[in-house]
Amino acid sequence: MKLSFITLIFLISTVYSTNQTEIKQDNDVLIRGTWELRDFYHYDENEVVDTVATTDGYRQIKMYTKDRVMWTRYVPKDSVEWFGYGSYVASDDQLIETLEYGSESMMNVIDTLRIFTFELQISENEYSQITVDEEGNRIFSENYKRIE
Repeated sequence: MKLSFITLIFLISTVYSTNQTEIKQDNDVLIRGTWELRDFYHYDENEVVDTVATTDGYRQIKMYTKDRVMWTRYVPKDSVEWFGYGSYVASDDQLIETLEYGSESMMNVIDTLRIFTFELQISENEYSQITVDEEGNRIFSENYKRIE
């Protein structure tokens, strides 16, 4: 009886950990591809209070491979270049990007903040990376649509 109970616990924990791994792998695979920024959300008390569309000509593209991320931003009325490159991990509810290098303006950011952690909401053709405060409250999100 004791052996059967231990076996049951082992099986349950194995199934649970396998399911957790599958979720991580699913989002890891799901995020691979090329994405374009669609709009931004601003939050108050974890509710969307404002949606800001990108302006004409503004483009921000992110590309994810098996374990690398690269992004670039073009703003027609701004001469500052923005791009970054690094690694990432996507789990069931979190996206962590660790930037290695970028444009001169991005290197100024990377000098003080290299690891960017977001809440992740993802589906087949869109995803949101949500910035949260120290208490876990949503503040701001970038919302992307798949373009490849």
